[in-house]
Amino acid sequence: MEFAKTPHINILDDAGFGKTVLMPGDPLRAKFIAENYLENPVLVNNVRGVNGFTGSYKGVKVSVMASGMGMPSMGIYSYELYKFFDVQNIIRIGSAGSISKDCGLRDIIAGTGACTNSSFGRQYGLDGNISAVCSYDLLSITERIAKDKNFPLKTGPLYSSDTFYDDTRSSLEWAKMGCLGVEMEAAALYMTALRLGKRALAICTVSDLCYEPFDSLDADERQNSFTQMMELALESAAEYEALPHLETKE
Repeated sequence: MEFAKTPHINILDDAGFGKTVLMPGDPLRAKFIAENYLENPVLVNNVRGVNGFTGSYKGVKVSVMASGMGMPSMGIYSYELYKFFDVQNIIRIGSAGSISKDCGLRDIIAGTGACTNSSFGRQYGLDGNISAVCSYDLLSITERIAKDKNFPLKTGPLYSSDTFYDDTRSSLEWAKMGCLGVEMEAAALYMTALRLGKRALAICTVSDLCYEPFDSLDADERQNSFTQMMELALESAAEYEALPHLETKE
């Protein structure tokens, strides 16, 4: 197909995007994944320095591109990938602060849903609240792969916040509603996927404890933990190709 050019994405190579795109927040992490996991990766986007690469993983065409930080940024990139570049699945791979004592450092959280304090959903004009949920297809594959590899995966809701530095520490209140971790992008990704009839999943490594005793991973530990998450997302993307592909709405 002929790809569109958007204000934020301009295809630089005929490889285009794969049906599945992994989205870390950090452009440098996207580059790390492409160079260390993908076969024959090529740069397919670099508008505003947001690196996007396409290559193959276990014979499956996969792309990785940064989302930037926060829901407005994720909302822009996920919408354009889904709407204009024929992407069907986006897997967010990022970090989260644990707000549940059931989740410790280095645990990986697969977000079944995403509660939020954001007004992102108001754009849809709905008289009620959106239940921002992930794709069950992607979640079920990810859970099984994590079990097979003995990865420390916890499954439950995330809390997507518009604020990183929160004077009120209100994120801890969301633990009472069953949320496992706080991050800043999943809700926008899930809402966008739901609206466009696509699939999405957020997988986050716990890098910080938001409750006492406060703790966080150092640089080396973050690298090792994030590597497990990267492998989990790539394995899920590759295995998804074996599923019957459901039609998506326009």
